[in-house]
Amino acid sequence: MNHAELTGQVRTHIGEIAQPACMLHIAVAAPFLALRRAALDAGIDLVPLSSFRDFARQLSIWNGKFAGDRPMQDVNGALLDGAALSCAERVDAILLWSALPGASRHHWGTDVDLIDARAIEPGYQVRLTRDEFAAGGPFARLAAWLDQHAPRFGFFRPYRGVRSGVQPEPWHFSFAPTAEKARRQLTAGVLREAIASAPLLGKELILPRIEELHARYVASVEIP
Repeated sequence: MNHAELTGQVRTHIGEIAQPACMLHIAVAAPFLALRRAALDAGIDLVPLSSFRDFARQLSIWNGKFAGDRPMQDVNGALLDGAALSCAERVDAILLWSALPGASRHHWGTDVDLIDARAIEPGYQVRLTRDEFAAGGPFARLAAWLDQHAPRFGFFRPYRGVRSGVQPEPWHFSFAPTAEKARRQLTAGVLREAIASAPLLGKELILPRIEELHARYVASVEIP
């Protein structure tokens, strides 16, 4: 991938899938559909709530949280009072659950946030919280099935709460062969270049820390 593709500023590496509706890297579509067919055989309707996400969308999420217009959560998933946090504390709180624009793995089209559409009633509001994937949650069976079968198709969970600063996300799966190449290509310098001219709230706090933030939230994942 080139720098613009790595940071979500173009989508020349992305293809669209009609069913289920999602956008994935052109090398990821076939493995994902194979995973989905296997899930259907097991009675699971594997649907991505999120697939490719561009830089502008990630910037909107970040700025919304920083400004207090979108909710922020602590390490346990409890809501935070953004107004009570300093700007530096907001940066660290956002990074627990959301990537910097330019640093999201969703920019690559290799990563998906997955649910089982058959496991919920019509009108159920999916929150993508850990309790939904834990024992007793609507997606507990999905989580167990993916634990067993996703690696056969090249997918793994990059965030399990061991290496990365990102909190565990049992819904988030990544296609390793393509994502690992992108992770190695997305250096701190490439990330700095992407956000230097962007209207990113808190940028004056982020740029001096870019090497540290890259090491913790981009370079460090649960490599399969």
